Amino acid sequence: MNPPPAAATAGRATSADAADPQIASIERPASTLANAPGFGSDVVADTLRALDIPYIALNPGASYRGLHDSIVNYLGNEKPQMLLCLHEESAVAIAHGYAKVTGRAMAAAVHSNVGLMHATMAIFNAWCDRAPVLVIGATGPVDAMKRRPWIDWIHTARDQGALIRPYTKWDDQPASPGAAQESLLRATWIANTQPQGPVYVNLDAEMQEEKLHNPVKPLDPKRYMPDMPLAPAPELIKTVAALLKAAKHPVILAGRGSRSVDAWHARVALAEALNARVLTDLKIAAAFPTDHPLCAGVPGTIAPTGPALEALQKADVILSLDWVDLASAVKSLDNATIVQASLDHRVHNGWSMDHQGLPPVDHFLSADPDRVVFALLAELGVPAKPAKPYVPTKVEQPTLPNDVVLVEHLARALKREVGDREMTLTHLPLSWNGGWWPFRHPLDYLGSDGGGGVGGGPGHSVGAALALKGSGRLPIAICGDGDTMMGITALWTAAHYRIPLLLVVANNRSFYNDEVHQERMARMRHRPVENKWIGQRIADPDIDIAAMARAQGAVAFGPVLTQDELRPVFAQAIAAVEAGGIAVVDVRVEPGYTPAMTAALTRSSD
Repeated sequence: MNPPPAAATAGRATSADAADPQIASIERPASTLANAPGFGSDVVADTLRALDIPYIALNPGASYRGLHDSIVNYLGNEKPQMLLCLHEESAVAIAHGYAKVTGRAMAAAVHSNVGLMHATMAIFNAWCDRAPVLVIGATGPVDAMKRRPWIDWIHTARDQGALIRPYTKWDDQPASPGAAQESLLRATWIANTQPQGPVYVNLDAEMQEEKLHNPVKPLDPKRYMPDMPLAPAPELIKTVAALLKAAKHPVILAGRGSRSVDAWHARVALAEALNARVLTDLKIAAAFPTDHPLCAGVPGTIAPTGPALEALQKADVILSLDWVDLASAVKSLDNATIVQASLDHRVHNGWSMDHQGLPPVDHFLSADPDRVVFALLAELGVPAKPAKPYVPTKVEQPTLPNDVVLVEHLARALKREVGDREMTLTHLPLSWNGGWWPFRHPLDYLGSDGGGGVGGGPGHSVGAALALKGSGRLPIAICGDGDTMMGITALWTAAHYRIPLLLVVANNRSFYNDEVHQERMARMRHRPVENKWIGQRIADPDIDIAAMARAQGAVAFGPVLTQDELRPVFAQAIAAVEAGGIAVVDVRVEPGYTPAMTAALTRSSD
């Protein structure tokens, strides 16, 4: 009953291993006579190709001019192909978005310490999201005698990796071409091994540009990157299977999982075999159909509420499949037996608190959660696929006001225009309610940015759209206006490389999350609530987001001000994307969150 290793760990739901032919036709270099490695950076380029990395997103810089030349004039800008970005944060975010779909690392290159400083937020996002990214950096010559005056000095750091070491899985600064070859193999292996995450390889400029004195033997990556079958202990599987089978009110917390369709079916089969209620989470990608009768309430972002909380409080056995923030989910429970299946403890450190609180756990399965599900099904003697399709639960739609445009109006209109098309929601705003749009496939929703910052949505969505190109799925990003404006130049990369994407801006003209917090502070301190907007509102003047999007090469619509405009505009935007373009729709929405979200965001101040 257990699947072959690839079925449980690879997580690939699309074929994104090779560069898209249309993208491959862009930026073709003139012919070159280079047919054998002659410089240190040629060895680096050869290694990237051997690793089957199709793209390297980058913002150029002199510190890696040697590698840049090798990719263009030695490899012919093919496998990997460069994707020019206008900001290092976008370069890493695009690689992160690509990994959200494929489950595999692509590369991003950043210039020296200054480029790395720009990229830090995106690297932190990938770290918190447990997403594999191969970040390649560079430094001015380590040998001080080789540095150019002024510029090479300020672009050289004694320990550049220290800038991001607390939120990367591994970093290295190889001093020779052979060492760089080994470093890239190790880095890619570590990045792609669960729990996945970003890694950093810093290339000495002198090493890149120096002629090869001796040939460096090509290495077969397969021999240096062994598969890691992170399977659960059989005796623990027997114990947990017996507990779940005997439970009267079992609950499954469907946390981090792969994009594998087989793993998705297995989760559904396990829940149905146990008649277990299932909780899902908007912080992470779709892990279980959200309109399944066993789904306990709609997915949220902060903490379980409503029917989800009721299911937890009633549970006698809880199976956590790498649930994010398990400690908060179960902190008020006294009688449930808790089983945790996770590998996340392997990357916890003392700098970042992204590992959350320490949960009480009665049985711990230190294994890939997907493999745990398959193993439990085998122990229970249950097929790893549901016997028949489920009947979706119907969600009653409340009557909405007619005089304003709410985010829910946006959601309903967009969903109706998308219709039966296969689509992927690459990003959602905090104001989103998980019941507005059911997830029925592991690629229906790709999760949040990871680190809880602002600005990653556009870059992640471009990277996801890159991985989805040619899959037949319509990539849709719904971002706030603050998120959009911080990351909008990522759209230029999508336009330049013909990466179709629909980006809808839920534009409330405010950093509204902080308005909620300022209102809470004012009420706690008995001060004027009316002042909550100061230092938050993005108005006077309003930003013309459609004009900003057109400046990046997108087709843009808006501002959309009325409900009647929504469906016609969305129809035009979808048509533009299906014709191969990038479309942006600026929808002016009323600020506001659901009551559950508002309560969750401010609960800690009670």
